[in-house]
Amino acid sequence: MRAAFRCAPIVLLYCLSPSLLPAATAAGQPTSASAHAPAPVSAPVPDTLAQRLVACTSCHGDPGKPPPRDEPRYFPRIAGKPAGYLYHQLLNFREGRRQYPLMTWMVTPLSDDYLREIADYFAAQHLAAAPLDRAGLPTAELARGHHLVKQGDTALKVPACIACHGHRLTGTLPAIPGLLGLPRDYINAQFGAWRNGSRRAHAPDCMGTIATRLSLADVAAVSAWLASEPQPADPAPQAAGPQPLPLACGSAQQAASTQAREQAR
Repeated sequence: MRAAFRCAPIVLLYCLSPSLLPAATAAGQPTSASAHAPAPVSAPVPDTLAQRLVACTSCHGDPGKPPPRDEPRYFPRIAGKPAGYLYHQLLNFREGRRQYPLMTWMVTPLSDDYLREIADYFAAQHLAAAPLDRAGLPTAELARGHHLVKQGDTALKVPACIACHGHRLTGTLPAIPGLLGLPRDYINAQFGAWRNGSRRAHAPDCMGTIATRLSLADVAAVSAWLASEPQPADPAPQAAGPQPLPLACGSAQQAASTQAREQAR
């Protein structure tokens, strides 16, 4: 929770119109005689998309800089995720299918076109994220995680992660995200959110189904393996394959419909 509140002042600052910043600064000045001295004129804040999206990068990381290896992280890096995925997650926050007050507050007033512009901006970045150290993790846990990621579990009716998220686990176009480079705590939290229903997608919710079929030990094994696996040199998402997904996923269907509508414009 503390990390979220550290981000909030930056979000509040950059969500304001740049024209309000000088007035806000002046309002906090003392009323003594020294306040009447000419104040130095600061450079205007540039009204660019990159500048406005400091509200995003303050938590999700600057796409132009790799994250420090030794810095505890929770928020996922979103650079390089498929634009269709990012766009629909922003919609999910705005429309209540995902629950995180800070995200909901930021995206509620934004139009579909602006959300798409934000998604396209981050999708164009492809910066590898530093993995966690694998050395201290139990061998049996990593083996179970590797098995679930690469082969799934037919007894549990859980498909392999690579069947949807790509053989390199960097995601699949147009809207399935990569799984490498995500902090372990974030992966665990998302499984928990799917299990308790606070994170949802368009029905049928395939990840919600998978999350309920995995034990907590299995979730821990998957998150341990994924969070410590290095990304490939080219972390770009792969093109969708000819085979259908192993489970029906409403989010994938919704993304395909959105893409078809945009191509028809």
